Amino acid sequence: MEENQTMVTEFILLGFGLGPRIHKFLFGLFSLFYIFTLLGNGVILGLISLDSRLHTPMYFLLSNLAIVDIAYACNTVPQMLVNLLNPTKPISFAGCLTQTYLFLTFALTECLLLVVMSYDRYVAICQPLRYPAIMSWRVCFTLAATSWTCASLLALVNVALLLRLPFCGPHEINHFFCEILSVLKLACADTRLDQLFIFAACVFVLVGPLCLVLVSYTRILSDILSIQFGEGRRKAFSTCSSHLCVVGLFFGSAIIMYMAPKSHHPEEQLKILFLFYSFFNPMLNPLIYSLRNAEVKGALRRALCKESHS
Repeated sequence: MEENQTMVTEFILLGFGLGPRIHKFLFGLFSLFYIFTLLGNGVILGLISLDSRLHTPMYFLLSNLAIVDIAYACNTVPQMLVNLLNPTKPISFAGCLTQTYLFLTFALTECLLLVVMSYDRYVAICQPLRYPAIMSWRVCFTLAATSWTCASLLALVNVALLLRLPFCGPHEINHFFCEILSVLKLACADTRLDQLFIFAACVFVLVGPLCLVLVSYTRILSDILSIQFGEGRRKAFSTCSSHLCVVGLFFGSAIIMYMAPKSHHPEEQLKILFLFYSFFNPMLNPLIYSLRNAEVKGALRRALCKESHS
């Protein structure tokens, strides 16, 4: 068995399986998305770090989300862009497992951060007088560190279970990155334990957190409806509804990919869902969570004015 396991030292990512001309078009399109993702999240990080008015728990959590989104894109997109131009370029076994580990870490961290952020908004809107005491810097740092730690450990267990499996061919992964379920299909052994752990982890970091997020926003929306001023109600409802759209798309697509019966969702459709994780979610988060915010807009104007006067 050990001899067979060493037979596969690299993998080929099959990607989208389209023609060369379409690959070149996708390369240009995805390159633009990648640049927008890095720029949008980079601007958010820069504004939060430079403007003292944004040194609050809410923006600290948003900066963590921006870091996750940049890491997401940097983990999967460059390899995909390379494969669009050179579909036969292999990725090493170690490189593939590293990519799997990092993707899982960032995906799980974002799930947990979204729960923390929804709780932060719940306290800010529903219990504003107690907000400084409940969401102190100590609590905020602890919640963020716990999100990163739990995600890293869960990802590590997944990859450790993957490492125990023999891979004796074929070596072609039907995906544009080393997604764990696609890698498992190449194992020459029983993968039921791995799949069971993935399902249990999904219940812990998808179903549970989604329920907590929905409870938080339900309480928030009920408080918004009690606001007497129409303009204040409109702004609060607009913010919460856009947040819920992102949360719904993020958790919904993840549940479909990892918990729904696979026979109902062909692999090509699942690749499109993974594109949401790699491109659209990291690109939209700065627009929805930050750049629509009046405080962030003010910080951006101050930074631009300061630059023009210098």
